[in-house]
Parts: sequence; structure tokens; C-alpha cells
Amino acid sequence: MVYADGASRGNPGPAAIGAVIFDDKNRECHRISEAIGRATNNQAEYRAAIAGLEAALALGAQHVELRTDSELVVRQMDSRYKVRNPGLKRLFGRVKDLRWRFASLKATAIPRGDNALADKLANQALDRAGA
Repeated sequence: MVYADGASRGNPGPAAIGAVIFDDKNRECHRISEAIGRATNNQAEYRAAIAGLEAALALGAQHVELRTDSELVVRQMDSRYKVRNPGLKRLFGRVKDLRWRFASLKATAIPRGDNALADKLANQALDRAGA
């Protein structure tokens, strides 16, 4: 299970990502809390998803559920929305590439309140960066 969240203070503005990975026994395996420079909120959401998926892959995960409060990311991953924004096309391409490296990958949109830890990690990174 990968929980991911991106944050941007300004749109675009200083941005950061947060992600938490849990194993199949619901034990926390890995955390990410990193400033990523200047980005839009949607770019930060994608970068958080990518970082979480890359970490899950490095941990040897084969079946992953990505949980994020970004409906845009989930709906684009599920092909319900087209990726029209040039700034998101490269990021979407990376997510598509990662998708095929897992035996299964499901993306789920969750309420913001259910993504509190990933949100906290993203905002801590922004705070550390002085944003």
C-alpha cells in the first residue's frame, strides 16, 4: 500500500512530496518527505506518486495499491481523463512505465483526511525548505 501526496505553496510555487509505504501486514516500510523545488500542485501529486511507486518497486513489491487524494492522478491513470497538460505528460509517462513493472497496480482516490500522514510528510518537507 502506497499513500502519496504532493503539496505546492503557490501554483506554481515551492513544492514537496510525501509518501508512506505499508507491507501486506500493514507495517510501515518506508517514508518519503522531500522538497522538489518549484512545481504546480498537480506536478507535485504526480511526483509523490512516482516516488512512492519507485520505493515500493525497490522494496520488491509486486502487488501495489496507490492511494492518493488527487482525483486527477487517479482518473488519468485509469484513462478516464486525458493528459492534456504538457507539464504532466512526462510525469504520466513515468507512472505508465512503472505500472508495467508490477504484477498489479491499482490507483484509488481517497478523502484528504485518509491521507493525513503523506500530507504531513509533504508539508514537513516544505517547512524544512523554508517555503
